[in-house]
Amino acid sequence: MLVNLNDVLLDAKRNKYAVGLFNTINLEMARGVLSAAEEMRSPVIIGTAEVLLPYGGLRELAPLLKDMAKRASVPVVLHFDHGLTEENVNLAMDLGFSSIMYDCSTLDFEGNQKAVADMVKKAHSKGITVEGELGHVGANSDSAEGSGEGDESIYTEPDKAKAFVENTNVDALAVAIGTAHGAYKSAPKLDLKRLEEIASTISTPLVLHGGSGLSDEDFKNTIAGGISKVNIFTDINCAASKAAYDNFQNGCGITDLIPHIIEAIKLETEKKMKLFGSVNKA
Repeated sequence: MLVNLNDVLLDAKRNKYAVGLFNTINLEMARGVLSAAEEMRSPVIIGTAEVLLPYGGLRELAPLLKDMAKRASVPVVLHFDHGLTEENVNLAMDLGFSSIMYDCSTLDFEGNQKAVADMVKKAHSKGITVEGELGHVGANSDSAEGSGEGDESIYTEPDKAKAFVENTNVDALAVAIGTAHGAYKSAPKLDLKRLEEIASTISTPLVLHGGSGLSDEDFKNTIAGGISKVNIFTDINCAASKAAYDNFQNGCGITDLIPHIIEAIKLETEKKMKLFGSVNKA
Protein backbone atom coordinates (compact mmCIF):
# COMPACT_ATOMS: atom_id res chain seq x y z
CA MET A 1 0.00 0.00 0.00
CA LEU A 2 1.25 3.46 -0.87
CA VAL A 3 1.74 5.70 2.19
CA ASN A 4 3.83 8.71 3.20
CA LEU A 5 6.62 9.19 5.76
CA ASN A 6 4.28 10.06 8.63
CA ASP A 7 2.52 6.71 8.22
CA VAL A 8 5.72 4.80 8.99
CA LEU A 9 8.18 7.06 10.81
CA LEU A 10 5.98 8.22 13.68
CA ASP A 11 5.54 4.63 14.86
CA ALA A 12 9.24 3.95 14.29
CA LYS A 13 10.14 6.89 16.50
CA ARG A 14 7.71 5.85 19.25
CA ASN A 15 8.92 2.26 19.28
CA LYS A 16 12.67 2.83 18.75
CA TYR A 17 13.22 1.15 15.40
CA ALA A 18 14.09 2.52 11.97
CA VAL A 19 12.59 2.16 8.49
CA GLY A 20 14.99 1.76 5.58
CA LEU A 21 14.98 3.84 2.43
CA PHE A 22 16.40 1.65 -0.34
CA ASN A 23 16.89 3.59 -3.55
CA THR A 24 15.51 1.48 -6.40
CA ILE A 25 16.57 2.70 -9.83
CA ASN A 26 15.16 -0.19 -11.88
CA LEU A 27 12.71 -3.08 -11.82
CA GLU A 28 15.19 -5.60 -10.41
CA MET A 29 16.08 -3.42 -7.42
CA ALA A 30 12.42 -2.69 -6.72
CA ARG A 31 11.49 -6.37 -6.91
CA GLY A 32 14.29 -7.35 -4.54
CA VAL A 33 13.50 -4.68 -1.97
CA LEU A 34 9.73 -5.16 -2.01
CA SER A 35 10.08 -8.95 -1.87
CA ALA A 36 12.18 -8.53 1.27
CA ALA A 37 9.66 -6.12 2.80
CA GLU A 38 6.76 -8.49 2.23
CA GLU A 39 8.64 -11.52 3.54
CA MET A 40 9.87 -9.59 6.61
CA ARG A 41 6.48 -7.88 7.07
CA SER A 42 8.35 -4.60 7.27
CA PRO A 43 7.36 -1.11 6.21
CA VAL A 44 9.78 0.21 3.59
CA ILE A 45 10.71 3.32 1.66
CA ILE A 46 11.67 3.06 -2.02
CA GLY A 47 12.45 5.65 -4.67
CA THR A 48 15.36 7.41 -6.27
CA ALA A 49 17.58 10.45 -5.83
CA GLU A 50 18.32 13.36 -8.14
CA VAL A 51 21.92 12.23 -8.69
CA LEU A 52 20.62 8.80 -9.75
CA LEU A 53 18.32 10.13 -12.47
CA PRO A 54 20.85 9.43 -15.27
CA TYR A 55 20.32 5.72 -14.53
CA GLY A 56 16.52 5.89 -14.45
CA GLY A 57 14.46 9.00 -15.09
CA LEU A 58 11.53 10.15 -12.99
CA ARG A 59 9.03 9.77 -15.82
CA GLU A 60 10.13 6.16 -16.41
CA LEU A 61 10.42 5.16 -12.75
CA ALA A 62 7.35 6.85 -11.25
CA PRO A 63 4.61 4.71 -12.92
CA LEU A 64 6.56 1.51 -12.23
CA LEU A 65 7.35 2.18 -8.58
CA LYS A 66 3.98 3.76 -7.77
CA ASP A 67 2.08 0.74 -9.09
CA MET A 68 4.35 -1.71 -7.25
CA ALA A 69 3.94 0.28 -4.02
CA LYS A 70 0.16 0.30 -4.31
CA ARG A 71 0.03 -3.45 -4.87
CA ALA A 72 2.38 -4.32 -2.01
CA SER A 73 0.88 -5.93 1.08
CA VAL A 74 3.01 -3.76 3.40
CA PRO A 75 3.26 0.05 3.77
CA VAL A 76 5.52 1.50 1.06
CA VAL A 77 6.61 5.14 0.87
CA LEU A 78 7.61 6.39 -2.58
CA HIS A 79 10.29 8.97 -1.80
CA PHE A 80 12.35 11.32 -3.99
CA ASP A 81 15.66 11.49 -2.15
CA HIS A 82 18.08 14.43 -2.24
CA GLY A 83 15.96 16.59 -4.50
CA LEU A 84 18.38 19.35 -5.43
CA THR A 85 16.31 21.37 -7.89
CA GLU A 86 12.82 22.75 -7.46
CA GLU A 87 12.00 21.55 -10.97
CA ASN A 88 12.65 17.87 -10.23
CA VAL A 89 11.04 18.00 -6.79
CA ASN A 90 7.87 19.44 -8.34
CA LEU A 91 7.98 16.82 -11.10
CA ALA A 92 8.29 14.01 -8.55
CA MET A 93 5.23 15.30 -6.70
CA ASP A 94 3.26 15.65 -9.95
CA LEU A 95 4.17 12.07 -10.91
CA GLY A 96 2.80 10.61 -7.68
CA PHE A 97 5.70 10.38 -5.24
CA SER A 98 4.21 10.37 -1.75
CA SER A 99 7.25 11.97 -0.13
CA ILE A 100 10.13 14.20 -1.16
CA MET A 101 13.40 15.43 0.26
CA TYR A 102 14.26 19.00 -0.62
CA ASP A 103 17.99 19.16 0.01
CA CYS A 104 19.07 22.77 0.43
CA SER A 105 21.76 21.87 2.98
CA THR A 106 24.55 23.61 1.07
CA LEU A 107 22.77 26.95 1.50
CA ASP A 108 23.22 29.07 4.61
CA PHE A 109 20.80 28.44 7.46
CA GLU A 110 18.32 31.16 6.50
CA GLY A 111 18.33 30.20 2.83
CA ASN A 112 17.86 26.51 3.62
CA GLN A 113 15.06 27.25 6.06
CA LYS A 114 13.13 29.54 3.71
CA ALA A 115 13.38 27.26 0.67
CA VAL A 116 12.29 24.18 2.62
CA ALA A 117 9.45 26.02 4.39
CA ASP A 118 8.04 27.14 1.04
CA MET A 119 8.27 23.59 -0.34
CA VAL A 120 6.61 22.12 2.76
CA LYS A 121 3.56 24.35 2.28
CA LYS A 122 3.21 23.21 -1.31
CA ALA A 123 3.78 19.52 -0.54
CA HIS A 124 1.51 19.38 2.50
CA SER A 125 -1.35 20.85 0.47
CA LYS A 126 -1.10 17.68 -1.64
CA GLY A 127 -0.71 15.25 1.27
CA ILE A 128 2.98 14.73 0.50
CA THR A 129 5.56 14.58 3.29
CA VAL A 130 8.87 16.45 3.24
CA GLU A 131 12.34 15.65 4.55
CA GLY A 132 14.90 18.40 5.00
CA GLU A 133 18.59 18.32 5.85
CA LEU A 134 20.41 20.54 8.31
CA GLY A 135 24.16 20.40 8.44
CA HIS A 136 25.62 18.71 5.39
CA VAL A 137 26.35 15.02 4.89
CA GLY A 138 29.43 14.85 2.66
CA ALA A 139 30.31 12.32 0.00
CA ASN A 140 33.17 9.91 -0.45
CA SER A 141 34.90 10.16 -3.82
CA ASP A 142 33.01 7.22 -5.37
CA SER A 143 29.56 8.17 -4.10
CA ALA A 144 26.61 7.74 -6.47
CA GLU A 145 24.07 8.84 -3.86
CA GLY A 146 24.77 12.32 -2.64
CA SER A 147 26.76 15.47 -3.13
CA GLY A 148 29.58 17.06 -1.25
CA GLU A 149 33.25 17.90 -1.45
CA GLY A 150 35.49 15.09 -0.28
CA ASP A 151 34.29 13.25 2.83
CA GLU A 152 33.76 16.33 5.00
CA SER A 153 30.49 16.77 6.88
CA ILE A 154 29.19 19.96 8.43
CA TYR A 155 27.68 18.77 11.69
CA THR A 156 24.11 19.56 12.69
CA GLU A 157 23.76 21.94 15.63
CA PRO A 158 20.96 20.97 18.07
CA ASP A 159 19.72 24.52 18.69
CA LYS A 160 19.51 25.21 14.96
CA ALA A 161 17.72 21.89 14.44
CA LYS A 162 15.01 22.99 16.85
CA ALA A 163 14.53 26.32 15.07
CA PHE A 164 14.61 24.66 11.66
CA VAL A 165 11.83 22.14 12.33
CA GLU A 166 9.68 24.76 14.06
CA ASN A 167 10.00 27.22 11.19
CA THR A 168 9.71 24.75 8.30
CA ASN A 169 7.28 22.12 9.66
CA VAL A 170 9.28 19.32 7.97
CA ASP A 171 8.13 15.76 8.59
CA ALA A 172 11.65 14.33 8.89
CA LEU A 173 15.10 15.83 9.38
CA ALA A 174 18.36 14.41 8.02
CA VAL A 175 21.18 15.15 10.42
CA ALA A 176 24.95 15.21 9.93
CA ILE A 177 26.71 13.30 12.70
CA GLY A 178 29.79 11.99 10.89
CA THR A 179 28.48 9.78 8.07
CA ALA A 180 29.15 10.29 4.35
CA HIS A 181 27.59 9.01 1.13
CA GLY A 182 29.24 6.14 -0.71
CA ALA A 183 31.70 3.45 0.36
CA TYR A 184 33.83 4.25 3.40
CA LYS A 185 37.60 4.00 3.09
CA SER A 186 37.94 4.00 6.89
CA ALA A 187 35.47 3.62 9.75
CA PRO A 188 33.40 6.78 10.25
CA LYS A 189 33.53 8.54 13.62
CA LEU A 190 29.94 9.05 14.68
CA ASP A 191 29.02 11.81 17.12
CA LEU A 192 26.38 9.88 19.09
CA LYS A 193 26.25 12.47 21.86
CA ARG A 194 25.28 15.11 19.30
CA LEU A 195 22.59 12.79 17.90
CA GLU A 196 21.09 12.18 21.34
CA GLU A 197 21.05 15.91 22.05
CA ILE A 198 19.23 16.63 18.79
CA ALA A 199 16.72 13.82 19.44
CA SER A 200 15.98 15.17 22.92
CA THR A 201 15.49 18.68 21.52
CA ILE A 202 12.98 18.00 18.75
CA SER A 203 10.12 15.55 18.20
CA THR A 204 10.54 15.25 14.43
CA PRO A 205 11.80 11.84 13.21
CA LEU A 206 15.52 11.92 12.40
CA VAL A 207 17.18 10.48 9.30
CA LEU A 208 20.64 8.94 8.85
CA HIS A 209 22.19 9.38 5.41
CA GLY A 210 25.33 7.52 4.39
CA GLY A 211 24.16 4.28 6.01
CA SER A 212 25.83 1.81 3.66
CA GLY A 213 29.03 0.45 5.13
CA LEU A 214 28.28 1.21 8.79
CA SER A 215 28.86 -1.60 11.27
CA ASP A 216 26.00 -3.46 12.93
CA GLU A 217 26.93 -1.72 16.17
CA ASP A 218 26.80 1.69 14.46
CA PHE A 219 23.27 1.02 13.27
CA LYS A 220 22.11 -0.16 16.69
CA ASN A 221 23.67 2.85 18.40
CA THR A 222 22.25 5.43 16.02
CA ILE A 223 18.75 3.95 16.18
CA ALA A 224 18.94 3.82 19.98
CA GLY A 225 20.09 7.45 19.82
CA GLY A 226 17.04 8.61 17.91
CA ILE A 227 17.30 7.70 14.21
CA SER A 228 14.00 6.59 12.65
CA LYS A 229 14.97 6.36 8.95
CA VAL A 230 18.17 4.99 7.43
CA ASN A 231 19.18 5.54 3.80
CA ILE A 232 20.80 2.64 1.94
CA PHE A 233 21.98 2.41 -1.66
CA THR A 234 25.63 1.40 -1.98
CA ASP A 235 25.17 -1.93 -0.17
CA ILE A 236 22.32 -3.16 -2.37
CA ASN A 237 23.92 -1.65 -5.48
CA CYS A 238 27.15 -3.58 -4.84
CA ALA A 239 25.24 -6.76 -3.95
CA ALA A 240 23.54 -6.60 -7.34
CA SER A 241 26.77 -6.18 -9.30
CA LYS A 242 28.52 -8.93 -7.33
CA ALA A 243 25.66 -11.33 -8.06
CA ALA A 244 25.93 -10.56 -11.77
CA TYR A 245 29.71 -11.06 -11.68
CA ASP A 246 29.60 -14.28 -9.66
CA ASN A 247 26.97 -15.88 -11.88
CA PHE A 248 28.20 -14.80 -15.29
CA GLN A 249 29.60 -17.38 -17.67
CA ASN A 250 30.13 -17.37 -21.42
CA GLY A 251 26.87 -17.73 -23.28
CA CYS A 252 24.55 -16.55 -20.50
CA GLY A 253 22.30 -13.55 -21.01
CA ILE A 254 20.79 -10.88 -18.79
CA THR A 255 17.75 -13.10 -18.19
CA ASP A 256 20.06 -15.70 -16.64
CA LEU A 257 21.48 -13.10 -14.27
CA ILE A 258 18.31 -11.25 -13.23
CA PRO A 259 17.07 -13.88 -10.73
CA HIS A 260 20.45 -13.87 -8.97
CA ILE A 261 20.51 -10.06 -8.89
CA ILE A 262 17.02 -9.85 -7.38
CA GLU A 263 17.83 -12.49 -4.77
CA ALA A 264 21.06 -10.74 -3.75
CA ILE A 265 19.23 -7.42 -3.30
CA LYS A 266 16.49 -9.17 -1.34
CA LEU A 267 18.95 -10.85 1.04
CA GLU A 268 20.89 -7.63 1.65
CA THR A 269 17.64 -5.72 2.28
CA GLU A 270 16.41 -8.38 4.72
CA LYS A 271 19.70 -8.15 6.60
CA LYS A 272 19.24 -4.40 7.01
CA MET A 273 15.60 -4.70 8.07
CA LYS A 274 16.59 -7.10 10.83
CA LEU A 275 19.27 -4.67 12.00
CA PHE A 276 16.87 -1.72 11.90
CA GLY A 277 14.26 -3.59 13.96
CA SER A 278 11.48 -3.07 11.42
CA VAL A 279 10.63 -6.77 10.96
CA ASN A 280 6.95 -7.51 11.71
CA LYS A 281 6.16 -3.80 12.09
CA ALA A 282 4.00 -3.62 8.95
